[in-house]
Amino acid sequence: MQSRMASILYKLGFCLSLLCLVISPAQSAVMSIDLGSEWLKVAVVNLKRGQSPISVAINEMSKRKSPVLVAFHSGDRLMGEEAAGLVARYPEKVFSQARELIGKPYEHGKSFLDSLYLPFDVTEDSRGTVSFKIDDKVTSYSAEEIVAMILGYAANLAEFHSKVEIKDAVITVPPYFGQAERKGLVRAAQLAGINVLSLINEHSGAALQYGIDKNFANESKHVIFYDMGTSSTYAALVYFSAYNTKEFGKTVSVNQFQVKDVRWNPELGGQNLELRLVEHFADEFNKQVGNGVDVRKSPKAMAKLKKQVKRTKEILSANTMAPISVESLYDDRDFRSTITREKFEELCEDLWEKSLVPVREVLKHSGLKVADLYAVELIGGATRVPKLQARLQEFLGRKELDRHLDADEAIVLGAALHAANLSDGIKLNRKLGMVDGSFYGFVLELDGPGLLKDDNSRQLLVPRMKKLPSKMFRSFTHNKDFEVSLAYESDDLLPPGATSPLFAMYAVAGLTDASEKYASRNLSSPIKANLHFSLSRSGILSFDRADAVVEITEWVEVPKKNLTVENATTGSPNISSETGAQNATAESNDNLKTDDGGNSNTSNSTVEEQGSADLGIEKKLKKRTFRVPLKIVEKTIGPAMSPSKESLAEAKSKLEELDKKDAERRRTAELKNNLEGYIYATKEKLETSEEFEKISTSEERQTFIGKLDEVQDWLYMDGEYATASEFQERLDMLKATGDPIFLRFKELSARPEAVKHAQKYLVELPQIVKGWESNRSWLPKDRITEVLNAGDKLKTWLDKKEAEQKKIPGFNTPAFTSEDVYMKVFDVQEKVDSINRIPKPKPKIEKPTSNETESTKEKVKDSNTSSESSSQDEKTGSESEGHDEL
Repeated sequence: MQSRMASILYKLGFCLSLLCLVISPAQSAVMSIDLGSEWLKVAVVNLKRGQSPISVAINEMSKRKSPVLVAFHSGDRLMGEEAAGLVARYPEKVFSQARELIGKPYEHGKSFLDSLYLPFDVTEDSRGTVSFKIDDKVTSYSAEEIVAMILGYAANLAEFHSKVEIKDAVITVPPYFGQAERKGLVRAAQLAGINVLSLINEHSGAALQYGIDKNFANESKHVIFYDMGTSSTYAALVYFSAYNTKEFGKTVSVNQFQVKDVRWNPELGGQNLELRLVEHFADEFNKQVGNGVDVRKSPKAMAKLKKQVKRTKEILSANTMAPISVESLYDDRDFRSTITREKFEELCEDLWEKSLVPVREVLKHSGLKVADLYAVELIGGATRVPKLQARLQEFLGRKELDRHLDADEAIVLGAALHAANLSDGIKLNRKLGMVDGSFYGFVLELDGPGLLKDDNSRQLLVPRMKKLPSKMFRSFTHNKDFEVSLAYESDDLLPPGATSPLFAMYAVAGLTDASEKYASRNLSSPIKANLHFSLSRSGILSFDRADAVVEITEWVEVPKKNLTVENATTGSPNISSETGAQNATAESNDNLKTDDGGNSNTSNSTVEEQGSADLGIEKKLKKRTFRVPLKIVEKTIGPAMSPSKESLAEAKSKLEELDKKDAERRRTAELKNNLEGYIYATKEKLETSEEFEKISTSEERQTFIGKLDEVQDWLYMDGEYATASEFQERLDMLKATGDPIFLRFKELSARPEAVKHAQKYLVELPQIVKGWESNRSWLPKDRITEVLNAGDKLKTWLDKKEAEQKKIPGFNTPAFTSEDVYMKVFDVQEKVDSINRIPKPKPKIEKPTSNETESTKEKVKDSNTSSESSSQDEKTGSESEGHDEL
């Protein structure tokens, strides 16, 4: 185990060393958030030198993962570890599983929560999804709002870790998330003030982390990533390879991976294994108690039992037997029992077979055999269960499974690599190309007056495994307003909870008006409607825009052209352009857009003007194309519909108000801790240190201790519900009394040390001056004298202050402090340093004697004379030669 962990850490270090961070002027960092159904991990791409380029942020308990929990208790909102502390006592107030409820119908969500014995007060909101009522029984929050709180908490962890503001993030999603879930998660991030660079499928994050430190130039490899997390299981088939490209004139090999297929079971995860244990122990407890008692009817009891079962399951992963002990499980009755690993495996017998289905399906649809696989990498916490590993080994015919990645952190670290790659200010030194696809196929359906239900009205828009990102275009002939519906391709492959393949509806208006407007014109072809779609990097399908394409053929008056002159000038025939200046004029009059933006391909304008002046006007047949933007209005209803701008603004305002309240609560708690800590530390010093008797009177100490006791009594009585300002006010009051005492206490040792330092420097100062006089004779004498005078003044001041200090009692204000001494010494040192910086003058160049000067002048004069003669000769020769040529 230790050797495997060392290998993982080594590879992680190697991977991180491949990063080259180019920081933008804005100094903006990026983060990745691995949002699971139970746990949250955050990684940060660091900007500061000396830090690991990518690191996992720790929470307030110094843990590398945090519970995905939000609690509302006594008017306060608690998240992460704080919320986890309330689960056993107030299970109805601690909300979990919010990610799994985004975009889900209310009935599905309610049934899902009930199956996990989660006693939340939920209602159906206006979109038909789950809404959580908090403990005031009035306020409610949607699943998106709860997730937004969790994402905001994650951003705070990242910012605290990196000490810079972070707004850009890559967020992980399970592959089975459909359109409603992906859009809802992006909305949740926006509510939290996070800019989503991209959603990334969990297996792609793992594949990035797996392949970043490997070389596939010599051999391509098929790898299956098998992930059993808390609530789901999937198997992803990934193909790693390399391609050659030119970089700075050299051929280099670049690694890449392509996701070939993913198969999943969204209803099988680690919590299903735990539920089998919960049911087993609940039956055992009910049998022990008897009298028709059913522990399942008590939310608190089930919360306690579930918490202990989680620990029991973890123990069984390393031992063949595990105990369980729950104090006061139900009606003040304790529960104690044991279970063997064999019994646990028996309880989950049907689940082991289900766990193999995703791998079977991936192999079946890809046509690969087990022998074709290079590796089967295990990720996800539930893959630690020995029986699951044994069944996978048996199916794959392998003695050992591949566990080269950290099961908990591989995804978040890979997502951080993706975030760094997408960021404008951070670049990767080592490249790894990523090709992922859409795991659902999408169809386009058209409906409206005059549209027949045939192959044209229902078209496959996005085939399954379509590359991300992509753009799609569809065109059809029609002259009436119509509706567009987007749906999943297959009724057999729908996101969990979806009751219908349909997930989006739009009304497209403006085509009827355009058809009527141009009906009287000479249409060269029927009006078409062009529809433009895009599939984003996040796997979200969008209906971007729609245009009506109108093509008209009309006679247009144009100047006649002189073909002889034009051909002689341009060498090209007189070809009538489909679009030109006339078209641009018509476009302006009709307030429409043309295909070419009004560009003209006419011949030379000067020749045209000459020809038209001579030959007059003629008519030519021209084709003109207009694009009329059509209006798109979303008509989606149900869980997939987008909230209105007003409701989003209201939700954002609610969350910001909660953030402010949380900040004030944290500040209040911090100031309360500061006050409490000050009281305890101060009383201990006053009561245990005899040194305080030297610098304070007995009466002064007793008065101060009395004030400390008074504030302490207030702190544990009236201070229970005090505000931050009240805590600060009392702390300031105590410090006003205590600071002078502690200053005198500090100076007892600090002042002698400072005096000793000053005296030592005064002894060194004459030696410094002597060194200047011996080795640096160019230094100004007045500056040296100034330093000596400063030293004399320091000695005089020091002697005077020491004499004053000896005359006053220790409990009076000191005549001088250690800081005063250090500042005086520093002033002298500054003068010394300024002299040390004076450079040695450069040696002077001696001027030549008068005889040498005259000789030099004569030489220069002779040289100039010779040069002038030469120039005159050259000039004369040149003129002569020119004359001879003529």
